[in-house]
Amino acid sequence: MKLFNNLIAAILPYFPRFIIKPFAMPYVAGESLEKAVKRVLELNAAGYAVTMDILGEHVNTGEEAQAVTDAYCQLLETIHAEKVDGTISFKLTHVGLELGREMAEKNAMQITDKARELELGVTIDMENSPYTDATLDIFRQCFGRYKGVGTVLQAYFYRSPQDLAALAGLDLRVRICKGIYREAPEIAIQDRDEINGNFSRLIKSLANGAGYGEIATHDIGLIDELEIWLAENNIAKSEYEFQVLHGVPMGNRLEQLQAAGHKVRIYVPFGEAWFDYAVRRLKENPNMAGYILGNMFKR
Repeated sequence: MKLFNNLIAAILPYFPRFIIKPFAMPYVAGESLEKAVKRVLELNAAGYAVTMDILGEHVNTGEEAQAVTDAYCQLLETIHAEKVDGTISFKLTHVGLELGREMAEKNAMQITDKARELELGVTIDMENSPYTDATLDIFRQCFGRYKGVGTVLQAYFYRSPQDLAALAGLDLRVRICKGIYREAPEIAIQDRDEINGNFSRLIKSLANGAGYGEIATHDIGLIDELEIWLAENNIAKSEYEFQVLHGVPMGNRLEQLQAAGHKVRIYVPFGEAWFDYAVRRLKENPNMAGYILGNMFKR
């Protein structure tokens, strides 16, 4: 059955959207801002903080990049008006990085200035390796304008410990994740245990004084390991948080973290560009593939 589900998951992008949508939407907080706000307020009521992301990555024109930038500024306004316990996360390619460094800088600064005005947090997401240097450079510029800006380091990159060390001295907020993009073995660790080891070292470095650590993983074994280490080393709960993607099954582990007094933040994507994102999530959870196939034959 596992092999069958993996096979189905591999061909998911070719399925009609109406088949995938009912199973994809748990990973997405709706196609509209209104539905997303309703969902994040529900999460807040359950004790979770959130970070909201407008789905989409690459844009083709400056007008599209500006429209996305304006949408993020409106999102910040909405978070403030609705008193959401939350921040935003955005990708530089979504605000024009592929069209030019200057455009991405200008748009990132616009979002940063709006966040500073409203005193809300912003995370500049990390993308695949061609954008790493530019992302860190633009992060530094935005951080220089507003200390509420954070960024992301990916544990599978060999370079990430050096990147963290280069940011030393800043009052950092850094999300540590494993990394989802396919990268060459020359620059990215391929072994799961080695990635976990690098992940742990990055979090421990942040906890030992480099900044606020955002532990972004669904690996329950890794969560367990770090929870024990944080307690044994008397790391204040105000110095870190755990983060997971909306809709990814975690059993009751998030409730356990909450009960132990840890802050848990849910990464909540929304928007019309839900299909590609949801397919990636479904591929990561191939057991859902059988249900999707069954749904197809019921129609």
